[in-house]
Amino acid sequence: MSSDLKSKITAGLRMQERARRRIPGMTQLLSKRPDQFAPGVWPGYFSRAKGAEVWDLDGNRYIDMSLGGIGANVLGYADPDVDAAVKETLEAGTSCTLNGPEEVELAELLCELHPWAEMARFARTGGESMAIAVRIARCHTGRDKIAFCGYHGWHDWYLAANLGTENALGEHLLSGLKPAGVPQGLKGTALPFRYNCPDELNTIMARHKREIAAIVMEPIRNTQPLPGFLEKVRATADEVGAVLIFDEISSGFRLACGGAHLVLGVTPDMAVFSKALGNGYPIGAVIGRAEVMEAAQNTFISSTYWTERIGPTAALAMIRKYRRYRVQEHLAEIGGTVQTGWRTLGERRRLPLQVGGILPMGHLEFQDAKKLALKALFVQRMLERGYLASTAFYSMYAHQAEQVASYLKAADEVFKEMADLLQSDRVEESLKGPPAAAGFQRLT
Repeated sequence: MSSDLKSKITAGLRMQERARRRIPGMTQLLSKRPDQFAPGVWPGYFSRAKGAEVWDLDGNRYIDMSLGGIGANVLGYADPDVDAAVKETLEAGTSCTLNGPEEVELAELLCELHPWAEMARFARTGGESMAIAVRIARCHTGRDKIAFCGYHGWHDWYLAANLGTENALGEHLLSGLKPAGVPQGLKGTALPFRYNCPDELNTIMARHKREIAAIVMEPIRNTQPLPGFLEKVRATADEVGAVLIFDEISSGFRLACGGAHLVLGVTPDMAVFSKALGNGYPIGAVIGRAEVMEAAQNTFISSTYWTERIGPTAALAMIRKYRRYRVQEHLAEIGGTVQTGWRTLGERRRLPLQVGGILPMGHLEFQDAKKLALKALFVQRMLERGYLASTAFYSMYAHQAEQVASYLKAADEVFKEMADLLQSDRVEESLKGPPAAAGFQRLT
């Protein structure tokens, strides 16, 4: 692609302006906003996607070496096996007065993959699935407060952590999440502790242990658990009678065919899945021990579109293919190659950066005060070479070794240029738009 990016994405830029006028926040997902990448040159919209390739509204083709549909497309875009199953369901009808049998089959399969679990409920998104899990835990225990670690979505129960505080959620992935619109009465009901910090969880329990309904956490995201940390959380939940909920929305189906906790060796009382579960089709799942899950019948949790057949059909097809081909091994190999490549190239070009994350979900951070400008510059220069790239990479089964090799070759060229521009203090002037945004910001 030509370096004159704006002239190549005119249709995409026009669509972004239309969206800005009609959609508050421009898009439905913060992680897909152009300002999270390289505002002014990020294409924003796609016309089609297949495998690891994406075509924008102007017909430009890219290899996607970024977020893999924000973690949703673990097999790749338009996977032929998943799509074939969905098409068959479409032809047979996706919704009617009766229930689809696929939800029973999916419940059985998820419990087979996770033998500690005995029951399942389904939704269609990750955030609402977490809200369901928290509601069930509160109902089961008769308690209100939640001790949590990590990022868990946009619902009131979670954003309540920022009521009356500066930025309690800032160390849990996203900063700047304002709790405007969240009832003030929820203040003090969501209590954060940081990953690998059992003393912080102990402090919460010392003050609130008789009030804690659940301990909610991502079993893993950016760093490995320290020895004994997850076991300590499990023991604490047992000690105070709280429900241990593992949020596997991002980590699920990355390290194993199922939850990452299968590899980490600690069993929760409930686990929540979405994203990779449907390979791009909407589906969310809450699985758990029967004693806990049965509490769902003592509260009202119900929605018409949780009963359509496409989501469960896609999940069944995804899991069967994932298990058949041991997809986790390919994800780790591809992701590990990218992370090793980042480190090697950073050292070679003397570009200060730090690499982290589990192998299938890696990220890099430029270690400089101008890191957001450097991020936008990296995105911009990689777009010019035909790649959707960012400071994170989620591997997909569709990614091939040849694509990774060509990506790293292009990244080497870009890192060299970035290091030169950083040394001569010309990073900002080389951008074709403003720097990337950090955290949540209101669009104007």
